Amino acid sequence: MELFDLTIHELHNKLIAGEVSSVEATTAMLARIEAVEPAVGSFITVTPEQALADAEAADRRIASGNADVLTGIPLALKDIFLTEGIRTTCGSRILHNFIPPYSATSWEKLRNQGAVLLGKLNQDEFAMGSSSESSAFGITRNPWNTEYIPGGSSGGSAAAIAARQALATLGTDTGGSIRQPSSHCGCVGLKPTYGRVSRYGVIAYASSLDQVGPLTRDVTDCAVMLGAVAGHDPKDSTSVDTPVPDYTAGLTGSVEGLRIGLPKEYFHDSNSRGGLDPDVQTAMDRAIETYRGLGAEFVDISLPHTDYAVATYYLIATAEASSNLARYDGVRFGHRSEQAESLIDMMTKSRSEGFGMEVKRRIMLGTYALSSGYYDAYYVKAQKVRTLIMQDFTRAFERVDAILTPVAPTPAFKIGEKVDDPLQMYLSDIFTIPVNLAGTCAMSVPAGFSASGLPIGLQLIGKPFGEETILRAAHAFEQATEWHTRKANI
Repeated sequence: MELFDLTIHELHNKLIAGEVSSVEATTAMLARIEAVEPAVGSFITVTPEQALADAEAADRRIASGNADVLTGIPLALKDIFLTEGIRTTCGSRILHNFIPPYSATSWEKLRNQGAVLLGKLNQDEFAMGSSSESSAFGITRNPWNTEYIPGGSSGGSAAAIAARQALATLGTDTGGSIRQPSSHCGCVGLKPTYGRVSRYGVIAYASSLDQVGPLTRDVTDCAVMLGAVAGHDPKDSTSVDTPVPDYTAGLTGSVEGLRIGLPKEYFHDSNSRGGLDPDVQTAMDRAIETYRGLGAEFVDISLPHTDYAVATYYLIATAEASSNLARYDGVRFGHRSEQAESLIDMMTKSRSEGFGMEVKRRIMLGTYALSSGYYDAYYVKAQKVRTLIMQDFTRAFERVDAILTPVAPTPAFKIGEKVDDPLQMYLSDIFTIPVNLAGTCAMSVPAGFSASGLPIGLQLIGKPFGEETILRAAHAFEQATEWHTRKANI
């Protein structure tokens, strides 16, 4: 087995045993990136010198006997995380030359454990998209079939896992941006509860929805990564001060007696949105039978306001984006137009030149929703519906321990297929968006393949701060199936 094929826990054992060095593993990963990057487009910035320096430091740390589980492990970050001294673009022309003066808390935590940074990963511009086609630095392709999208907005993060360009990655999830690409690329991706992981140093899209989470090759690695980045951060006012359990210790492999809810709106009632793709339905049916065989109990539940989630999300998220992106004015940092004749002209041209079409669309939608005369009718109404969606989940979790749904209505679609139809693109996140509105946790686990060989993910939704339960359920499913062992032929 090649070094780039290993999981975190497998490489950790080899590093501790002295069978391989971090420098050797990192060199193998950098060679792998160079070999497949032209076909995939996962990275915006590769940092070989930084990576090898990190690896040398990690080897010294391992030799001293002070290694953590992530010491010497080659990782990569979505290019939305600030990294001191390393260009951070958020996939946008407006930040093409931005070098941050400090780092995100989540990366600092990984670095403090001795993790190795391979580089910064491609994404939809400002995390606004479901296909990774809106980046100013080129599209990312699905390693399983490069004619197809990898999902978005953390498409580079998922594609890098599927193409074995990194052992694990960090992404962000505002409306499904970790889970949907994880489903499309056949990897494990977890969106933690809002407040579980610090957002400090993460470029904001929609501040009440954004959350940081890991993308990995298996559930054990996901538990390792979540444990490394979770926890209270006084620099983030939305960070929740609650203990972080040992997520790996909770992977018992048992789901005996676990009550799993099946929301009718995600299955039978989904015909109102065109229904589930037959391959997705088949994968879900098989997953349910697998869980029954493991001793889980299924309960039919209802999340009655699901149909309003997409509309609610695209009012709240765009309103917050309109506010957050006002700071990109060409004055303090980022792109500044060279053609301006006045201050107002400079701001206008800098934003016009720097932002892509999808970002401009969402800024305009959000500005309209917040404008005088429409604020109550749109933004305030959306916040009220959000509360109803949160209450749906609260009531459901009075009866069940977790909820099982598809991640997306279909497998990955072809590049360019939905670019000219934003509404269809938005609807591809119908099963992931409600979780962000409710602020709870959810994850995607490989659960099958389409007839054309594209991965299909299973979504497990947990109670607030119930990551331990869904990781345990995901691990049990993973141990009973072989979907996670398949590799993209690239």
